[in-house]
Amino acid sequence: MVVDRSKLTANLIKFYDFEGKSIVYVGAGGGQLLGPATGMRKVVAIDSNPESLEGLRKDAKTKWAGVPLRIVPRRFETVNLKGDVVYFEFCLHEMSDPLLALKHARRLAADIVVIDHLPGSKWIFYGAEESNVLRSTGAAESFGIRRRRKLWATQRFRDYGELATRMAGQGALSERRVLAFKGARDIRIRMDYGIYLL
Repeated sequence: MVVDRSKLTANLIKFYDFEGKSIVYVGAGGGQLLGPATGMRKVVAIDSNPESLEGLRKDAKTKWAGVPLRIVPRRFETVNLKGDVVYFEFCLHEMSDPLLALKHARRLAADIVVIDHLPGSKWIFYGAEESNVLRSTGAAESFGIRRRRKLWATQRFRDYGELATRMAGQGALSERRVLAFKGARDIRIRMDYGIYLL
């Protein structure tokens, strides 16, 4: 994301206190938003893409020193490691069955925290992921939300080329929509997102 991650992190830790908790971190990637400064007790970092975990693996002995960190390159639904909280970081909308993922999460922890995109977000429109986000938001709603916060951030790009590179792989519809920025500079796209406690 070409977005102010520190602001996303600040909003996340204001919403939920991770201190002293054992975290099952789903969609961990390189540990973009949730880091050791939150005071967590231990972390199981899960991502279905093993390559995306490489940054986290490299930082395990430096940035993450002092926090027991277990890296699990597998699909979340196949993992049965328990914790105090299962935390989904901008990945619930990418799962084939978000409701099933939430039910699995409930078997692993008493708390579930989700940070993810919201329907109506311009960022999601340009990424052509509206149906995914509607599905994941609907799953969270039907599962039962104890507390929520709706927020927004801005995705920034120097020019069309940088935006097109970021959106590569999103499919033909996204490519067509992003063409609206061809020739533009200093591109800003609103990204609506929510944080939920389930």
